[in-house]
This record gives sequence, C-alpha cells and structure tokens, in this order.
Amino acid sequence: MKLTILCIGDVVGRPGRSVVAEGVSRLAKERGVDCVIANVENAANGSGLTEALYDKFLKYGVHLMTLGDHIYRRSEIFPVLEKSDCIVRPVNYPPDSIGKEIAVFKTEKGPKVAVISVMGRLFMKPPCDCPYKAMDRVLSRVPQDVKTVVVDMHAEATSEKIAMGWHLNGRVSVMYGTHTHVQTADERVLDGGTAYITDLGMSGPYDGVLGRRKDRVLRAFVTGMPSPFDVATDDVRMCGILVEVDSETGKAQSIERVSFAGNEA
Repeated sequence: MKLTILCIGDVVGRPGRSVVAEGVSRLAKERGVDCVIANVENAANGSGLTEALYDKFLKYGVHLMTLGDHIYRRSEIFPVLEKSDCIVRPVNYPPDSIGKEIAVFKTEKGPKVAVISVMGRLFMKPPCDCPYKAMDRVLSRVPQDVKTVVVDMHAEATSEKIAMGWHLNGRVSVMYGTHTHVQTADERVLDGGTAYITDLGMSGPYDGVLGRRKDRVLRAFVTGMPSPFDVATDDVRMCGILVEVDSETGKAQSIERVSFAGNEA
C-alpha cells in the first residue's frame, strides 16, 4: 500500500501558521496526503510553541510535530510535551529532558507512521549527545508494526545532515534536515530506499531574512547594535516535501519538493 507523507519545514510565526493551514488543506485534497508532519519550533512569534498553537496545528490537519533548539523556549508547552502522543523532543537531549522520543500516527488507511527528532552538534548551542548513536538506540525501540519511520535532523551543518542520511539509509523511510530555513535542491531516494533532502526550507515570510524583518536584521548586522528580530509578513510560502512510501516495506518510492505560495489558493 502506498502512503503519501507531507513534511513541512520550520513554521515561522503567524504568517507561517496561516500558510500551513491553507497549504495542508489544499494538498491533502489534491495529492491524497495520508500523514502530515511539521517542524513547529518557531510557530509562536518566531520562537517556541504554546499549547494553544499546538491545538491549532492539529485543527489544521498536522498529525505529527517536531521541534528543535527552541523546544523549551516557552514553558507552557511542557505539559503538552509530557502527555501528547504526536509531538517529540530530540532523542539526543539529556535523558531527563521533558518530552517523548517517538510519536506514532495511525493513518486512515491503517498503516502507522513514526516520527523521530534528532539535533546536530556543529554550531548548535544546546549540549547534545552523539546524534548517530542516539538514532541507533531509538530505532531499536520503534514498535515492530511500524514500518514507515520519518526522521527530522535539526542541524546547522549540511555535512552532519548528509552524513546522517547515509547513516540511516535503508533503516528509515524518510530523513530530512530542518533549522536553516533554506530549502535545498538535493532531494533523492538513496539506494537503500530512504528519501532524503538536506533541508525542507521555511514555512513563513520570504520577504525578509529567515522569516524576520530584513530592516531589523540588517541594522543588527551592519551596526552591531541589538535590534528586535520581528517576524516579517510578505511573500509567505509553505515549503517541504511530498514522499511516497511503500507501507509494507517502509521503502520510499519518490520524493518531491513543495513550495506553496499563500495566495495560490
């Protein structure tokens, strides 16, 4: 049986949430999407996630959620991380960190999809354990009846993400990177059946700098003076990938980049 999975890049602020609500609804109908996964760590005014916004993403049609280095920016999300079965924390965070390592969604067709999050270490601030050994550990805990496994590596360095793709080749269905907010053009299905792309890109306003107002960012870069990096508002797009997976083998059959402009609907 074929499963179509939509993976959405870092959702930034209100503009990102709006285009995700629109884009998920449209693609679900047009492409027969069975499972939607989104990185939502920048959803609350550009940094962190709240319980109210978590509930909104569920209403938008997002089934599974990942976060990243801003996971604990807002303490009101802690109870959700403790109780929810559809949101995960990075598996290489300290063992006592709040949150679950694996989240599983049962599709309407029947087969289940699992999502796992892992953090890179190069140029990243939070102290994390080895992402490769952490993935080896957690993959052994994926339920036996779950054949489709999706991994979000939240990392700055492309080398780390490419290396993780090869490390997981043939062991997971999809492996993609997040965090840089810039969609890469290297999507492919690796020889072991793992769909791979270095970064999904951003879901938010592109008339700015990584989703922030360009005048504020330029002021900070040019003068060295502090400036609030307010979320931008224009040229809003939802970026990510559509992947087709054989639910019986867990092998990816195809991968396609997505860039959905908010005014297209």
